[in-house]
Amino acid sequence: HLYISVSGALGGTFESRDCGASWKPLNAGVRVDFLPDPYPEVGQDPHCVRLHPLDPDVLYQQNHVGIYRLYRPAERWERIGDNMPREVGDIGFPMTLHPRDVNTAWVFPMDGSDVWPRVSPGGKPAVYETRDAGKSWTRRDAGLPREQAWLTVRRQGMTADGCDPLGLYFGTTAGELWASTDEAARWDCIARHLPQIHAVEAAEFEA
Repeated sequence: HLYISVSGALGGTFESRDCGASWKPLNAGVRVDFLPDPYPEVGQDPHCVRLHPLDPDVLYQQNHVGIYRLYRPAERWERIGDNMPREVGDIGFPMTLHPRDVNTAWVFPMDGSDVWPRVSPGGKPAVYETRDAGKSWTRRDAGLPREQAWLTVRRQGMTADGCDPLGLYFGTTAGELWASTDEAARWDCIARHLPQIHAVEAAEFEA
């Protein structure tokens, strides 16, 4: 049983139940504002799709148009990003899941206005957290710049480790690497003056 998500003219999320011999679209409910038909069978732009390690029937998606959740065997995505603050919106690139809680996830929103500047809304970056599968969202910006931080986080630029409490990490287009050791309660910049960061991974090593 496989899933693949493709960003492009004929993109979207697709599912195979025969080891990849055949595929079918899995995009019902995912809006496409840039096409004449806002709900086509294909043509979506999934920025980041996550399958939960505890329950493979739970999928989350940060899309070009919104944040979504799908609980199989359902085939229609629910737009949980509608519950984000209106002034922030639910447009962004990365999404990270809590490996021990199917209802907890984090996103990093960006400005989704018509000109698509791909920066933090208002130059005030923040991670947003849900603990109830997207019914509500909480802003987590302690330690982050309060203003004039015109940056964003790429599709694979945010991750979590397996520690308890969970550690979270993200890299920015401004070349900064940020970390939280308390599940986003507070953030610290652990590296600066790097090139744009496109991907971040966490690993634990034993001496």
